[in-house]
Amino acid sequence: MKSKKKNLFTILTPVLNGEKFITKTIESIKNQSYKNFEHIIIDGGSKDNTLKIIKNLKHKRLRLIILENKNMWDALNKGINESKGNIIGILNSDDYYYKNGIEIINDYFIKYNFDYIFGAVRKNKRILYRLEKDKVKNKFNIYPSHSASFFTQKKVHKKIGLYNSNLKFCSDYDLFYKIFNNQSLKGGNTKKNQVVGFFRSGGMSEKINFLIKLLIEAKIRFINKQNFISVLIIFFKDLISNIIHKVFKNNIFFIKFKKMKLKNKILLNKKLNT
Repeated sequence: MKSKKKNLFTILTPVLNGEKFITKTIESIKNQSYKNFEHIIIDGGSKDNTLKIIKNLKHKRLRLIILENKNMWDALNKGINESKGNIIGILNSDDYYYKNGIEIINDYFIKYNFDYIFGAVRKNKRILYRLEKDKVKNKFNIYPSHSASFFTQKKVHKKIGLYNSNLKFCSDYDLFYKIFNNQSLKGGNTKKNQVVGFFRSGGMSEKINFLIKLLIEAKIRFINKQNFISVLIIFFKDLISNIIHKVFKNNIFFIKFKKMKLKNKILLNKKLNT
């Protein structure tokens, strides 16, 4: 795929005390093969060496906003409002893009005229790439990742709004639910072998207790007026599945069943990608 149109990408990085990985994040964007971008870092009041590192690495495409924001979602909303690009990407301060990451995404926007796209991302030894937006009414976790994976046309935010900063956690889930339920918006995902970036484990959502996370997911669905009964069914299905996994995870028959299920899933993915 050869890109003809020069989309301007705005990559947003919210950060708070991110000195450990921020250098890798900044350099991964600066060194992209696709050069028509701006990088906006929104610092929420870092007390470590984050600001010093950012200022030392500053270049003509990098802008720094220092904002005592309410939370990460407030920071992203500020970045969206300040952005000059027609496409918005999110990259957290501990994640990074591969060199041709933005170029891959731009090609998809050009070829398919997407409103949004999820790129394949590497997380530890796994590659996350599946997008099951058609299952939004009967499943919670249906997309690869927010950071490093998600890109959207800026006009989408004008249509459905910004991140809900009243939610302490998982406002990205709320945004995606709105996007997937808007039939006028066209989106998709890259292939498994078109890995855009690296998503580091240990993020904010992973620190939440599983039950609390399920309750947040349910709350978001209720806020968006999804059918009460259908939300309860998803909630208890996921809860029971998690309990079974914890109880039987060391059971040899359960392990064999999981391996067989994974093998079938891999075979299905190969068929879908051929």
